[in-house]
Amino acid sequence: MSIPKKIKKDLKLVPDKILMDRREELLEYIQEDGTFLPKSVLHADLDRGMLDFVKDELEVYSDGKIVNPIDIITTTQNWSQFTETWNFQDLDNNIKPPFIATVRQPDVKYGSNPSLQYTIPNRKQFYYAKVPTWDGQRKGMDIYKIPQPVPVDITYNVKIFCNRMRELNEFNKIVLQKFSSRQAYTFVKGHYIPIILNNVSDESVLDIEKRKYYIQNYEFLMMGFLIDEKEFEVSPAITRALTLYEIETDKLKTSLRKEPENPDKFDIDILFLNGVTELSEVYPYKIDMVISELKNVSDYEVYINDNIVGYDLNKIQVNTNDILTIKIVKSDEDKESFMKAKCVLL
Repeated sequence: MSIPKKIKKDLKLVPDKILMDRREELLEYIQEDGTFLPKSVLHADLDRGMLDFVKDELEVYSDGKIVNPIDIITTTQNWSQFTETWNFQDLDNNIKPPFIATVRQPDVKYGSNPSLQYTIPNRKQFYYAKVPTWDGQRKGMDIYKIPQPVPVDITYNVKIFCNRMRELNEFNKIVLQKFSSRQAYTFVKGHYIPIILNNVSDESVLDIEKRKYYIQNYEFLMMGFLIDEKEFEVSPAITRALTLYEIETDKLKTSLRKEPENPDKFDIDILFLNGVTELSEVYPYKIDMVISELKNVSDYEVYINDNIVGYDLNKIQVNTNDILTIKIVKSDEDKESFMKAKCVLL
């Protein structure tokens, strides 16, 4: 009876998180540096993710020792130079295998990931998050917008150099087991990036006069994407001013009229601070808004979901989860502007 070689030395007392708990864990990992926006994912980050995948997921042993991969990305242009200057040689200047190298093809093509292809044209910004703000006096919201990530396809060649067939067989077994479901994943800054095994080829040296060693080439396709933080956009939404005052309740002679908890009609005060001419807010309900008062506003434009609906409108209809944006032209740029609207729930 065969005995398994890998034996668990310890057991996890706390199970791994799944479903919604796992999503919240990933969200906390993305935002651990204190920002509400995702981290940039560029070519260097994808290269680092591929090196970590080869190191962690394609781990192979030879004579009880791990075969460490070269922790740098080389390209096809400098691969020949690298083979002349590598330090995997013995005293006779012969190659001293085994080792693993990762070579990246220089051409990066537009991605073939179907979930990121041609869904939002012209690099348009779209709503990502609504973040509350407070300056000690006024409570407001900031609208965070980001463009759609750009999909990219990057080809990597992972080469194993060895002089014994059993090392080659062991690495081949690990690769085929990892990609038995067609694709595997690497973790880059909180995102799972798929990797596909395209081809396996042999580049072994068969010259009789030279020392024979095996070179097995595995071609991988990384279906990644690019996110550049320079394209992120943060715009202020509608700011509400909070005013507090005190009254003496013992001098009141008349009873106060109680208003319902959720009235169908209410007023909205829109305040444009000094230097602010554009405000946005997401409405969780459907309302009819009638502009009743303007102060220091010569004219204004109304946008819903970044689409213009009119100029100097007296009545505005907003549907559920619409983003209402108002851009104004102030009569006096050095003063605050004010708009008052009467709203009716539909």
